[in-house]
Amino acid sequence: MDFRHNISILGSTGSIGTQTLDIVRAYPGIKVWAISAYSNIDLLEKQTREFAPDLVCVVDEEKAKEFKVRVSDLPVRVTSGKAGLSEVATYEKANIVVTAVVGISGLIPTIDAIKAGKNIALANKETLVTGGHIVTKLAREHNVSLLPVDSEHSAIFQSLQGAEKKIKRILLTASGGPFFGKTRDDLTNITPADALKHPNWDMGAKVTIDSSTLVNKGLEVIEAKWLFDVDIDDIEVLVHRQSILHSAVMFEDNAVIAQLGTPDMKLPIQYALTYPQRLPMKGNELDLAAYANLTFAKPDTDTFFALSLAKKAGKEGGIMPTIFNSSDEAAVELFLKNKISYLEISESIQNAMESIKNIENPTIEDIFEADKLARRLVYDRS
Repeated sequence: MDFRHNISILGSTGSIGTQTLDIVRAYPGIKVWAISAYSNIDLLEKQTREFAPDLVCVVDEEKAKEFKVRVSDLPVRVTSGKAGLSEVATYEKANIVVTAVVGISGLIPTIDAIKAGKNIALANKETLVTGGHIVTKLAREHNVSLLPVDSEHSAIFQSLQGAEKKIKRILLTASGGPFFGKTRDDLTNITPADALKHPNWDMGAKVTIDSSTLVNKGLEVIEAKWLFDVDIDDIEVLVHRQSILHSAVMFEDNAVIAQLGTPDMKLPIQYALTYPQRLPMKGNELDLAAYANLTFAKPDTDTFFALSLAKKAGKEGGIMPTIFNSSDEAAVELFLKNKISYLEISESIQNAMESIKNIENPTIEDIFEADKLARRLVYDRS
């Protein structure tokens, strides 16, 4: 099979980045030209020696100096900081950029990549949460594809292939995290170790905590709004504990088309990299007979009210989704350091959203100013 792709990876040492490189190992036709990491230079060095990219960025300036010495025997250019991240995103030899960094830090390099005409394999949901109105407009102007990597959004994207896009409702599934069925009283003394025990998925700490609070699902609701041009009210979240049906689309005739697979990110990553082709994959074949029941339930938005806050932010638009996202990032950081309680994560988001006045049609500068303000509110509250 003739298959060629040239890629850059933002965040190559994280969960999505390392799984992307597993796909590259399986398909020699995919060439990695540029990669980045924040500070994990041990793994980054191994990746650099194995995949021989032209360009590597270490965002942490001090770590970049050490990394440059480590790979001085290799014909690789090392860069650093935010400018270096954008260099990786716009590297001329790549035609697809995998955006696998966590948080709002993915927004600017994604915009730079789009302006450079790169297709985006989007794993950084905060890009659309905070700057969806800017990013989708630029993607249209530069004729760039936004190819979803999140398993839920990939499932929706796959369900829409070959269909008239007359969507009645998106059915966005959630595992429910480790605390499904718990009450607020049950969650009073939750520790970071408790919240990091996800039942189905192996993810980074931030996403795992967000999954437990349903913040992650709230971010995905806002992301789906922009990816598929639907209203927030037309996105229904369903708790599906088995994580086998990754999401579905209900069309105007009430037909429901869904994508099913194992709880594994390799398929959505591979599909984003190889679209519109489907290439063989080993090791994650779904055996439906092994699952006696596939269950679905409505989320408990009284206990896990961050999901309702996300929908509110998505409907209001402006900088409110940024306030939601940034206050959560700050709160999760504090929770992981045992500086606030588990329940205070969602409470911190609510306080920030109630305290900061919205701005319609925000500029990039407005978005980053709102990001700073929301974080400051959370830190000061702790």
